[in-house]
Amino acid sequence: MTRMEESQALRDRTDVHYNCCQSVLVPFAGVCGLDRDTAFQLGANFGRGMRRGSACGAVTSALMVLGMAGKGADEATEFMSRFRERNRALDCDALLQMMDERGEEHKPNCDRLVRSAVEILEELLK
Repeated sequence: MTRMEESQALRDRTDVHYNCCQSVLVPFAGVCGLDRDTAFQLGANFGRGMRRGSACGAVTSALMVLGMAGKGADEATEFMSRFRERNRALDCDALLQMMDERGEEHKPNCDRLVRSAVEILEELLK
């Protein structure tokens, strides 16, 4: 299973909730030198913009992965630039406001943001 497929499978689970941060971080746990349970726990409080509408959890986890993979400021800046270009914002509140303006439902919106983060991460880690 690819990381993209694993990420979507986590988002689709109904027995356990995987927030946006966890849905990006868990498939990349090995890159970070973490086991899946530790990655799940690490990402627990970063969903919904650190529970405050701040930086999107998918963005936060991607930056964690880049750091643990030994990537520096250049890759982090590139990630944020690409994510913002594709999604028009980095903050959860702004992303959710745009979702409301489009009439999109919450889960499909966040699933799309997670896919975007995973795709950009895969490109930057090559």
